Amino acid sequence: MNRKIIYIALLGSLMLSPRANAQRYKTIDKNVAVVGNELIMVSDIESEIQRMRYYGQASDRTTRCQVLEAMMQNKLFLMQARLDSLTVNNDQVESYLQQQMAQTRTALGGDEQVEEAFGKSMYDLRKEWKQQIQEQNLIEQEKYEIASKIPDLTPYDVKCYLDTVDRDRLPMVPIKYKMSQLCIYPDREKAKMECKERLLNLRERIINGEKFTTLARLYSEDPGSSRKGGELGMASRDIFWPEFSDAAMALKPGAISQIVETPDGFHIIQIIEKKGDMFNARHILLKPKYTDEDREKAFSKLDSLRTAIDSSKITFEMAVYGWSQDPATRTNGGQMADPNTGSAYFEIDQIKPEDYAAVKDLERGQISEPVQSRDNEGRDGNLVYKILRLDKIVPAHTATFENDYTELLGQLQGEMQNRSIDDFLDKKISETYIVIDPIFGDCDFSRKGWAEKVKK
Repeated sequence: MNRKIIYIALLGSLMLSPRANAQRYKTIDKNVAVVGNELIMVSDIESEIQRMRYYGQASDRTTRCQVLEAMMQNKLFLMQARLDSLTVNNDQVESYLQQQMAQTRTALGGDEQVEEAFGKSMYDLRKEWKQQIQEQNLIEQEKYEIASKIPDLTPYDVKCYLDTVDRDRLPMVPIKYKMSQLCIYPDREKAKMECKERLLNLRERIINGEKFTTLARLYSEDPGSSRKGGELGMASRDIFWPEFSDAAMALKPGAISQIVETPDGFHIIQIIEKKGDMFNARHILLKPKYTDEDREKAFSKLDSLRTAIDSSKITFEMAVYGWSQDPATRTNGGQMADPNTGSAYFEIDQIKPEDYAAVKDLERGQISEPVQSRDNEGRDGNLVYKILRLDKIVPAHTATFENDYTELLGQLQGEMQNRSIDDFLDKKISETYIVIDPIFGDCDFSRKGWAEKVKK
């Protein structure tokens, strides 16, 4: 089963080092920087180094210099956020904290293991992590406040930018495709019913004495757990889809659930152990299957429509309106749009591989052969059969004012926002009381103002 984890960069930066690392520096921990009334300790830097190693990143003397500089910059943002009376977004903080706790408890196997690894109670760890997330929340808000103070930009500003910027700094616009589609779905309800029947049969076999683990290895479609007899390991309930967690937590150890539907498919669950809001369970996952008959029937219909369109008996738009089953494109002539941006133009890496294979050799206005693809629903999308029309190709090119105003405006805004951040930091470094320990005196900081703050 794919666990429902939302990875947020913010949370990664909050991963603390285990107790062994803290003990290593306990006797030599010292203050290495003062920024206003904020202190940075050796242990703070080493905790971040430990986190980087956890994610497979190499570290050396230069890395420690970079970590120290980033921490000092964050202290400046945090101080300004407090001066600006910014307030913490508590809903966001609680959401991030819940995810941090769930991921850590799941990774280490439970509360006792977390407390052993960090050498602190869950209560104390929750307090520490909450404070860190609150501070990071204020830092990000302050960065946004600084960046948002740039004036609104006009087309004239963009033209002036084009007149002064080096051409090699202009963004390269990759090749883009504009497409329309006509979609036919297989009989999903029939496939779901057949999937449930297969799962009910497996459940009955288990109740009649066959081993859950054996059937999970043979039939489960979750590659991550099937080889382990369906076992998922002790994990926080927040890691899984709510429907799955609710069903698992309602079971007694050894009991087997009824069929549970989640966005991953259909499951039966056997609870192994429960501890607070954590549990270890086995499951068997099955997904709806579609037959060759479904595919042949859909392809035959799509072929007929494609022939009718090519022979001008009907327009593509009329065919879409009459036969397409995709609600997102049926009412606009089949025109596709990126679900993330709303744009009708797709870069290659934004196109589903099956769709790209169908259109990459087409000329403008041509219609593809029928293709099996996925829609944009759920995590993995639903199976769908379609034909695609290539409406337009925009070749790769250097951005121009006439054709790529949005890209140029975005680049100019980004540069001005970065300049605002840079100006803020340079000003704050020069006017804030800052002392850096001489052990970091040979660091090649990215901002020269730091070097003047090294204690002589």
